[in-house]
Amino acid sequence: MDANVVERLIKALENVARGTYSNDVMEFTKPDYAPSVRRVAEAMGMMMVKVEAREMRLEELVADLRQANQQLRENILDTVSTMANALEARDEYTRGHSHRVSNYCNRLACRINLPAQEVTNVKLGGMLHDIGKIGFSDSLFANGETSPDEKMRAEIVQHPLIGERILKDLHFLGPILKYVRYHHERVDGQGYPYGLYGPQIPLGAKIISVADCFDAITSNRPYQNKRSPSEAFKTMRGLAGYALEKDLVHEFIVEIQDNGMED
Repeated sequence: MDANVVERLIKALENVARGTYSNDVMEFTKPDYAPSVRRVAEAMGMMMVKVEAREMRLEELVADLRQANQQLRENILDTVSTMANALEARDEYTRGHSHRVSNYCNRLACRINLPAQEVTNVKLGGMLHDIGKIGFSDSLFANGETSPDEKMRAEIVQHPLIGERILKDLHFLGPILKYVRYHHERVDGQGYPYGLYGPQIPLGAKIISVADCFDAITSNRPYQNKRSPSEAFKTMRGLAGYALEKDLVHEFIVEIQDNGMED
C-alpha cells in the first residue's frame, strides 16, 4: 500500500477524532484506492454520520431542556409574584406597592446604565422585596395606629430575613436574594436587619430602597396621607447620604421628573 496514501488517511482520521468532520475521509472511498483503504474510509464515514446524528439529537434535547427549565422558572416566579400580590391584598394601604416599586427599580437601573441582566435582577428584586411580610401577624396588618408598638417593630425588622428564607431554594435568583435581604439597610449603618453601611450594601438593594421610599411617601399609609412628588423629593434629598445612596436619589428624582410616576 502506498505510504503516502496511508499517511493522508491517518491525518484524515485524526481530524475526525478531533471532531473536525469533512469530506477528506470520503475521498478514500473512491475506486482509485485499495479495497482495504476504502473499507476503512467507508467505516469511518458511517461512524461520522451516526455521531453527527447523535450530536444533532443531543442539541435538540439540550434546547428542549433549556426551554423546559426556563418555563419552570417562569412558572415559579409567577407563583411567587402571585403570593406577593395576595399578600398586598391583605392591606389596602400597600396594594400595588410591589408592582410600582418593581417598575421604579427597572427605570432607575436603566437610567444608570446597568447591564440588561442586572436590570432584570433589580426589577424582580423590587417585585419580591416585601415577600417576607407574609409572616406578619393579623394584628400587624390590622394595625391602624400612627406608630407600631415594640412587638410590632420586632416583627417588621424580620421581614427581609423571612423573605430570603422563602426564596432561598430558588437558586436561579442569584443576587436577588441579597437584594431582598438587604433592602432595608441604610448607607449610614442604621438600617436592619444587619446594620450594614455604604459599600457593604449591594447596589441592587440600594436601588430598591430608593424606589421603596418614594412609593411609601407618595402612597396613603395608616401613619400618613400620601404626599406629592415634590414633597417626596424634599424628604428623599434629606435622607440622601444617610438612609439612601445620594447619587441614586439624584438619578431617581430626575427620572420621575422626566417620565412621571407609576400608576
